[in-house]
Amino acid sequence: MTAAHDILFKTLADPTRRALFERLCREGEQTVGALTDGSGVSQPAVSKHLGVLKQAGLVRDRPSGRQTHYSADLAALGALVDWTRQMAGFWESRFDDLETLLTRMDQ
Repeated sequence: MTAAHDILFKTLADPTRRALFERLCREGEQTVGALTDGSGVSQPAVSKHLGVLKQAGLVRDRPSGRQTHYSADLAALGALVDWTRQMAGFWESRFDDLETLLTRMDQ
C-alpha cells in the first residue's frame, strides 16, 4: 500500500470526516456554516476536519467574499478504487483456487 492510500484511509477512517465528505458528494458545494448545521459538531471542528480532507486532496475550497465554499474532489478516490479492484482480483483468484482444491478433494 502506498503513502497516498494510507493518507486516504486514515482521513476517511474518522466518522465525522467521512460524513462531511459524503455530504459534499451527495449535496454538492457548501459553506462551513451549511456543513456545520446538522453535523453534530462545532464550526471550529468542521473547519478542522475540512482542513484534513483538503490536505488529503478529497475536498477543494473556493473563497467567495467572507465565506469559503467546499466541494468534494472525487478524482482523489481513484487510488482507493484502484486498490479495491486489486483486492477484489486477489480474493477472486483465491476463491477460484479454493474451488479447484475442493473439487479435487471430492473426486
